[in-house]
Amino acid sequence: MASFDEEIEEIEEIEETRASHENNETKETRMRMHEIDDRQTTTPAHREKLPVYPWIVFALTLGLVMSDYMSRQVLTAVFPLIKAAWHLSDTQLGSLNSVVALLVGTLTLPLSLLAARWGHVKSIAVMAALWSLATLGCAVSTHYGEMLVARALVGLGEAAYGAVAPALLLSVFPVSMRASLFAAFTAGASFGSVLGMAFGGMIAVHLGWPWSFASMGIFGLLLVIVFRVVVTEKRVSRYQPGKVEGAPAAPGARATLRSLMSGLASSRSLVCAYLGSGLQLFCTASLWAWMPSYLNRYYGMATGRAALTAAAFVMLSGVGMITCGLIADRISKTRPVRKWDAAFLYCLTVFALLAIAFRLAPGVWQLVLIGVAMFITSGTNGPGGAMVANLTPRAIHASAFALLAITYNLLGTAPGPYFTGFLADRIGLHGALAYMPFVSLVAATAFFVGKRSYARDLARIEA
Repeated sequence: MASFDEEIEEIEEIEETRASHENNETKETRMRMHEIDDRQTTTPAHREKLPVYPWIVFALTLGLVMSDYMSRQVLTAVFPLIKAAWHLSDTQLGSLNSVVALLVGTLTLPLSLLAARWGHVKSIAVMAALWSLATLGCAVSTHYGEMLVARALVGLGEAAYGAVAPALLLSVFPVSMRASLFAAFTAGASFGSVLGMAFGGMIAVHLGWPWSFASMGIFGLLLVIVFRVVVTEKRVSRYQPGKVEGAPAAPGARATLRSLMSGLASSRSLVCAYLGSGLQLFCTASLWAWMPSYLNRYYGMATGRAALTAAAFVMLSGVGMITCGLIADRISKTRPVRKWDAAFLYCLTVFALLAIAFRLAPGVWQLVLIGVAMFITSGTNGPGGAMVANLTPRAIHASAFALLAITYNLLGTAPGPYFTGFLADRIGLHGALAYMPFVSLVAATAFFVGKRSYARDLARIEA
């Protein structure tokens, strides 16, 4: 017990030192930028008050991540219609969903490194325009092959956004808001999925499924125009403390990647944070992709109603993501190691709830258990993102979050829908979903193991 308490005290001292250092850095930089922002003073109360512009940047990047997932998840709302029209198997349906995540996971790191050299703001605008145009391509697809290519282009457009956008946001917000900010940003995926499912299903019923894709693509292009006009590198740089004259240059792509790989090799807790976060998304992605079809097949709901009901479940996931992130921040305020405890308990609870739910016959109690599980299932995103930020130097945060996006996709959102569909072709969708919760148990194990070396690895970062 004494050794455990010493580790906790060591973590507290390290993170207090880091927070103090970054506050001092922020104060010094703002003094050097006095001619740019003379409204701020050197009193603690004023230093803590954020200007409006970072929140505008947050709102627009949140809107784009919602557009991202609207383009992704609109497909699941029309699964029953496409399956009937093109006579597809569940494996083929799952591949149309998973190919997006596969491209994202494969290309995230190289494209995020390119974006770091090209400029975050310009890169975000280009990526969003590409996934929106590709979604319009889905609307004019006439068979499975064309749709698969169009969905792959959606993945190409989305590849680096999950890494570049968080890096942009973290650069204009204080370190104390990391878990809450990252949870709120990633919750945009849930809210975007809600809108994609709900409006996609309604539009498909009244206008046909091609218009479901077309409407998402048009919305994305309009949002890109607003983002490009309002957010510029010059304006953003005013709120980034490190970007002042005389500041040391950021490391190049090779140095950044080398630093990240070196950190992974020497940090067991960082590896566990990546693994736990990615594996937990396996369950989240499977539920998001297959809930409309599950409700359609086992509850006899029509396509539109199934999409709306599934959207309500995904909304629970988004609200839970933010709530769980806030809880993790609150309970870890005095003992930072509790972020790991929170992530571990979230995974364990999801495993128990879903394991029971999919061993029940379809009915009210099954839906209640699924709903509670979906409220918690994405709860690891906030603390997981904060762990990655704390265990990597600020200079390589873009690459660190690129690798987090890779694990999200290659361990979670790519295999989840595909393998669930593969099993569904053999044992039925209900049977396939019954096996899914065991992945959460593996994720819980990763967080449990990572907690044990957190103090030592955090100390190495500060050395």
